[in-house]
Amino acid sequence: MANITIIGAGVYGLTCALALLEAGHRIRVLEKGKVGRGASGGLVGALSPHVPEDWNVRKQFQLEALVDAEEHWASVEALSGMRTGYGRVGRYIPLDDLYEAEKAQNRTEGAKRLWPDSFKWELLDAAPGIAPKAAPYGVVYETLSARISPRLACRALAAAVLKSGGEIVEDYPVIKPKGLSVIAAGVGSGPLLAPYIGEDKIRGVKGQAALLDGGLPAGSPVIYGNGVYIIPHGDGTVAVGATSENKWQNAESTDSRLGVVLEKAQSIVPALGTAKLLERHAGLRPRAPKPEAMLGQLDETTFVATGGFKTGFSNAHKIAAALERLIAGENPDIPKDLSPQHHLTKRKKQPMPWQLP
Repeated sequence: MANITIIGAGVYGLTCALALLEAGHRIRVLEKGKVGRGASGGLVGALSPHVPEDWNVRKQFQLEALVDAEEHWASVEALSGMRTGYGRVGRYIPLDDLYEAEKAQNRTEGAKRLWPDSFKWELLDAAPGIAPKAAPYGVVYETLSARISPRLACRALAAAVLKSGGEIVEDYPVIKPKGLSVIAAGVGSGPLLAPYIGEDKIRGVKGQAALLDGGLPAGSPVIYGNGVYIIPHGDGTVAVGATSENKWQNAESTDSRLGVVLEKAQSIVPALGTAKLLERHAGLRPRAPKPEAMLGQLDETTFVATGGFKTGFSNAHKIAAALERLIAGENPDIPKDLSPQHHLTKRKKQPMPWQLP
């Protein structure tokens, strides 16, 4: 019989389950639908760092997670015998604005100071596949970013949990946590968290994305420009996305906003214009009161690991490691920004430089 119940079989729930199994716990994962069908079942899978400036503990936490990601996903693949689609391919950022180009130059020094020596941030005159008119001021190339296939990764995680002795029960909605439990249900965490932190503290942000049958060679760097990610996956498909919509009528339908995203992507990489559209996808990503993940203890037997918004796949393993230590009664060194208490405090508006005395 399990001694810890994980509520939710997305990337956070499955990764937490695996970490707790490795620590010797008996784990059961309860999922109201199917494994990886919520926010973790999207198309994009960009794992990218914060820009190397204005550094803080939250950015350092994510940096450490990205550095460790290669080893983590390799261990999941080895245990499960399945691919995750992970690849540290780097990232191109086309520069279409002089001000952004100047900031990018300054960030070169920031990366040297803040990132491990094995990773770099540099400026190039151009990059393969990117239209010159989309990058009149050159292209940033950084080697820390990676990509992953969200769906493959969740399948591999689920297989690893099962092979480690864990139990996964699908189509099992939970109304109230019982016993030692971890709430990791993404958007569905809201009602479960309400008795602890209040109503409507987790909201869904709609994201629309598309999958194309090519346009860039498999293994090419991720591209981020004009608010759009272009992800060349290892199987030759290319994902493009995603919108961030706070207001929507149908969470699972795509519309003209996805068309705008595709047009932006094609203006950056013209070859995408002739690629076949394989899939249009829409879904909700969980956003806690603040953009960071929510991680902490709610009462003597209930913990939370949810939110994440845009960083779920990049920091899930580090969140899981911290959760395992919390459950063990330890005090892991994690940013206070992640705590439920911090999420419930109002963010103080910082003055602009010209407003300082």
